[in-house]
Amino acid sequence: RRSGQYTMNHDHSKKTPDGASFDRSGSQDSLDELAMDDYWKELENIHETRGNNHEERVALVVKEPDEGELEEEWLKEAGLSNLFGESSGDSLESMVFLSTLTRTQKAAVEKRVETVKQTMRKKNKQHQIPDVRDIFRLQNDSKEKVCDGSEPSTVRTSENKNETEDGTKDPKFSLGTDEQKSLLEDVQFSDTDINLEIPFAEQAANLKDNSVGKMCKGGGGDTLLPNFRLPKDKTGTTKIGDLAPQDMKKVYSLALIELTALYDTLGTEFKQQKAVKIKTKDSGLFGVPLSVLLEQDQKKVPGTKIPLIFQKLIAQIEEATLETEGLLRIPGVATRVKSLCQELEAKFYEGTFNWENVKQHDAASLLKLFIRELPQPLLTVEYLKAFQDVQNLPTKKQQLQALNLLILLLPEANRDTLKVLLEFLQRVIDHRDKNKMTLKNVAMVMAPNLFTFHGFSSKTIEQSEFVMAAGTANIMRFMIRYQKLLWTIPKFIVNQVRKQNTESQKKEKKDKAMKKLLKKMAYDREKHEKQERIPNDADVPQGVIRVQAPHLSKVSMAIQLTEELKASDIVARFLSQKSGNVQTLKKEEVFLYEIGGNIGERCLDDDTYMKDLYQLNPNAEWVIKSKQS
Repeated sequence: RRSGQYTMNHDHSKKTPDGASFDRSGSQDSLDELAMDDYWKELENIHETRGNNHEERVALVVKEPDEGELEEEWLKEAGLSNLFGESSGDSLESMVFLSTLTRTQKAAVEKRVETVKQTMRKKNKQHQIPDVRDIFRLQNDSKEKVCDGSEPSTVRTSENKNETEDGTKDPKFSLGTDEQKSLLEDVQFSDTDINLEIPFAEQAANLKDNSVGKMCKGGGGDTLLPNFRLPKDKTGTTKIGDLAPQDMKKVYSLALIELTALYDTLGTEFKQQKAVKIKTKDSGLFGVPLSVLLEQDQKKVPGTKIPLIFQKLIAQIEEATLETEGLLRIPGVATRVKSLCQELEAKFYEGTFNWENVKQHDAASLLKLFIRELPQPLLTVEYLKAFQDVQNLPTKKQQLQALNLLILLLPEANRDTLKVLLEFLQRVIDHRDKNKMTLKNVAMVMAPNLFTFHGFSSKTIEQSEFVMAAGTANIMRFMIRYQKLLWTIPKFIVNQVRKQNTESQKKEKKDKAMKKLLKKMAYDREKHEKQERIPNDADVPQGVIRVQAPHLSKVSMAIQLTEELKASDIVARFLSQKSGNVQTLKKEEVFLYEIGGNIGERCLDDDTYMKDLYQLNPNAEWVIKSKQS
């Protein structure tokens, strides 16, 4: 009995002459039957391995949600649960959040609040549910200045500073929709430029309005994948891992809303799946949840973010040489893989396992087995279907944008492990002249391991198997090829986080002022405010920033901002000091951080132009430190 997700339609696919009559969607037009061979072989190997594994697997049940349940869950995930239910009165916190949303993001929220509202009415729940229009009307009244596309006063910059090449104003982080529209019409980005300044759903809506859906359509072989690139951002590119946890929480909510808005705009359904909790192993190596594995591993190696067994298997494969022909494609010997698996379970943590006897193809099979045996898929139960559905989006650029947002939605452990896997796969492809494993081959072999999850019932698969196979192989290619782009946090999201922080600070200031007023302590307050102002303004002249490195040096540096000054120049200047333990530091060990003001904390990339960033966040402090401290 097969516990697999699919029935193998292998035989009928072989009989189709020239693979011509396959049902193909836009993104699969060039993947013919021959190219898919590696995929079907891999799937067969997986079924054989499962057949040999006589222990009965617990299937992971994916629950069909009741009406309104999905939307309710979605609002909770987006941090907007106080728009309905018991706490719906206390939605002021959400007002700040809602005030930073774009037109398409607001539409996505409204749509879901409306559904929850109707469901609750049907169920006769006595909750107070505000009218959707009231939510946004209320928020518009209180935030008129911020919502109408005008800049929050804290980020106004000198007149001609941040103009784009064709003279249009940079939107800073005001995301008002009228301004956005004119910006979209003025700025011509090339087909291969990934514009991270304008929200993806707004770009999609604008394309639809102008019916210019001609950008490079999906699909194609290795050669047809466009050379997507990120145009340089003077205020620095933000990578995953550069922001503090409190800001990453906001990034998560915004990415979820933006992805939903993008799918809504493009007419694709975005559904998060929900897994029913199942009993999983609480120790061991294979079939253990990532979180449990990492907990075990951190006792051995504090701070480790990738399961040790996963790291060791990759190291073992690389040790032999990545030039081996058919690496990852040729399976290990099934019986040997099974006994290695059992031996690893018993001896890995004791350090008594003998790695010298492990053949390279067996190690590759163990790596794939590890991924498949995770009790929940590496791409998570919630988002596996959304990853698969990326293939239904009209253009490659939109597919890439959706993947970028999905990566931001993965839990940290899943995202870190996926990153290490994709980097390894790229290193395999770098040796393609010798190992004959091109991007397409590697994607074909790896797709079944990431996408055909053993626990899903076949009810979740609506497409023909071929389309499903070709589609997931394409998504796999995208993830490998564009991994550097995918680990970037779009600037429009970082700007929305900055705007939220600014609004929250304003609100906090108002609240504090109110309390002080009630206590009739105006005199003290003035004195206090004067004292607060002094440190910022006094000893630092205009156009100069003070850079500190409290963990590394007692000396702070006053640095004059110039048009060309970059973050890397400041780090270099700091490292050239002869004081204390600075001499022992290497360039790649220390970074300049932007801390406070309208961001929690952000690690700056070397090419950040400091004057531009200073204008975006004039109240920040500038600190040099290592990523650990």
